[in-house]
Amino acid sequence: MSPKKSFLNYKASQKQKSSLPPNSLVEFASSWRIAWGKTDGIEDNTAWREGRIAIICSNPNTQIILSPSEKFAVVGDIWLSNRLELLEKVGISAKSWQGCDRQLVAQLWERWGVECLPLLAGMFAFAVWDREGQVLRLARDRTGARTLYYTDVGATRWIAPQQRAIAQYHSRAIDLTALRDYLCCSFVPGDRTLWQQVRELRPGTVLSFPDELPKQAGCLSHTMSAYWELREQVAEAEQSLEWHGARLRSLLDEIVREYLPANQPVGVFLSGGLDSSCIAALAAKFHDRPVHTYSIHFGEECANELEFSSLVAQHCQTQHHILEISFRDMWEKLPETMAYLDDPIGDPLTVPNLLLARMARESVEVVLNGEGGDPCFGGPKNQPMLINSLYNSVTNLDSLPAYLISFQKCAADLPQLLKPEIWAAVKTEPSVFSADLNASSNYLNRLMALNIKFKGADQILTKVNNLTQAADLHGRSPLFDQRIVDLSMTIPPEYKLSGVVEKAVLKQAVANLLPAQILDRPKSGMLVPVQLGFKKFWQREAKGLLLSKKAAIAPYFNQSAIGQWLDYEGDTWGRYGVKLWLLTSLEIWLQGNK
Repeated sequence: MSPKKSFLNYKASQKQKSSLPPNSLVEFASSWRIAWGKTDGIEDNTAWREGRIAIICSNPNTQIILSPSEKFAVVGDIWLSNRLELLEKVGISAKSWQGCDRQLVAQLWERWGVECLPLLAGMFAFAVWDREGQVLRLARDRTGARTLYYTDVGATRWIAPQQRAIAQYHSRAIDLTALRDYLCCSFVPGDRTLWQQVRELRPGTVLSFPDELPKQAGCLSHTMSAYWELREQVAEAEQSLEWHGARLRSLLDEIVREYLPANQPVGVFLSGGLDSSCIAALAAKFHDRPVHTYSIHFGEECANELEFSSLVAQHCQTQHHILEISFRDMWEKLPETMAYLDDPIGDPLTVPNLLLARMARESVEVVLNGEGGDPCFGGPKNQPMLINSLYNSVTNLDSLPAYLISFQKCAADLPQLLKPEIWAAVKTEPSVFSADLNASSNYLNRLMALNIKFKGADQILTKVNNLTQAADLHGRSPLFDQRIVDLSMTIPPEYKLSGVVEKAVLKQAVANLLPAQILDRPKSGMLVPVQLGFKKFWQREAKGLLLSKKAAIAPYFNQSAIGQWLDYEGDTWGRYGVKLWLLTSLEIWLQGNK
């Protein structure tokens, strides 16, 4: 592969065109949903009705797959990276296989039932209807690369991979605990959603709706079980960093090969940091078709990492594309971006992710990313918590408040930001993070488990899934593959984050792939200039949005506190921009989901 002589530069406002039709907000709604329980009167687009189940498909291409004996019906979103291995298990030649991954799951399910789930590697959220036992089972992959939501009240339960598909079947009552957690994290962690009546199936979990009468009037029963749990299992602790690095590299090689699309080019989102750079290098090493890399910057006023991403692109001889995103783009594209998200996500990278995905779709159908390196291998964001664990007698902070403050969002502001009655209702509600924070495993591994289970599943992978799908693109995250996650929990903690050296084992694993400038540089993260954005470009619009008496957030927040942030009163640490983006994202999401 020959290097591109000149990089391709784009401005989002000039070049970006959606590959979706004009009514894409409607078309993006999930192509299937399930009604379980009372299904009388459900008529629209019903593709399957039997007993207490009705499957509704809004897209004629959505298929309900029957197992060979027709005992089981499968519907869902499934991409299996270990397809060849699974075909071998069921005795089918890979060369002769003409089916889809849903058909493969149907065959596996008929042979092993729920016991087949630990065999599956990849991204999936699907439902299996047991026609003889009259039981509906829902399953989600182990790291949460695909999503599945369900209503938890009433005589009819609704299930779909996107909340938008079941929006008409639940109330708009907000879950105040979920609202509190969003303000602390910029995403809603755990099985809660922002709606009281909607829950999210957790990764590595099976939900079963048995065929039985309601235990209480108007309430259907269900059972939940985990087929996989993230656990610390440190192994070969006496082995060297080099030994663990070689083991990781072998698995990385295998997984990236599996994630590459056959007979077509592939894209990689490239920031110039270690994680995305190693994925780009592995893709370039193993792929026999063009590799396109994509980077962003925010104009001349803002710092950028183009020096590093361009260095990697040249080193790997990729076809490199650079997207300039203006402050106007960030503000104007936010409503559309929020419309694609099941729950609000206050990460300033949401809009850039969507715009970059649309640019990538002009060249490729599959794009890889470096998400997962920090949660699995000890990124620097764990350092504040490690410091607190050493000096908590000085900081006087218990682990939970310290963890919430480490997100650097609104955790410390809640008593002033929330109205008194709202704060009183949520301040003593248990935190979804408590069990993992207080576990008996190594402290760093506890922090990493939290990042994998919650930030990974509820922010990073959900964002990748929704925003790449919105661009008609297939996004894949090799470093969040369940096998990488499992392996990371076997590596001694001192080979992940030790002092100021982060991700030592990952650096060792890819040392011969990347320039020294990439391996040795400290992590800076993709800094989206929202602080400058609100100060210089968005202040007037933000005031009109957030301080209006008709604002969707007005019943919950003290708008006087928000007004102080908008005027940058007392912003000693330069954090108001991030908080304002979080609130703006929430307001726009709520307005779009009335």
